[in-house]
Amino acid sequence: MTQQYLLSIYQPDGEAPPPEVLGPIMENLAALNEEMRAKGAWVFAVGLHPPSTATVLNAKDDDVLMTDGPFVEGKEHIGGFTVIRAADLDEALEWGRRLATVLRPLSIEVRPIQS
Repeated sequence: MTQQYLLSIYQPDGEAPPPEVLGPIMENLAALNEEMRAKGAWVFAVGLHPPSTATVLNAKDDDVLMTDGPFVEGKEHIGGFTVIRAADLDEALEWGRRLATVLRPLSIEVRPIQS
C-alpha cells in the first residue's frame, strides 16, 4: 500500500534568481517531475505566489479576523510543494533527495500526509 507524502520547498525571501540561473533549474525540475510521473509517484506539484499575497484567517470569539501577509515573519517561506505516492518513508526521502539536488541550495521537507 502506498502512502502520500508532501515535499515542501523552502526558499529564501527576496527576488527569484535571474533567468540564466532559474532556466536550467526549471528544466531539471520538469525532467524530475516527468520521471516521477513515469514511475507512478507524482500526484501533483505547484508553485506559490510570494508570502506577501497571503491572507491569514483566525477565528476569535464570534468573528474571523483577516490579516494580510504571512502568519509568521521569517527569512524563508514555502515557495511550492509536490505531493507524491511512495511505498514507504525511504522511497519518499529518495524523491526528496532528488528534488533537493535539482533545487540546490533550497531545503526540502518530507512529511507524510494523514490518510
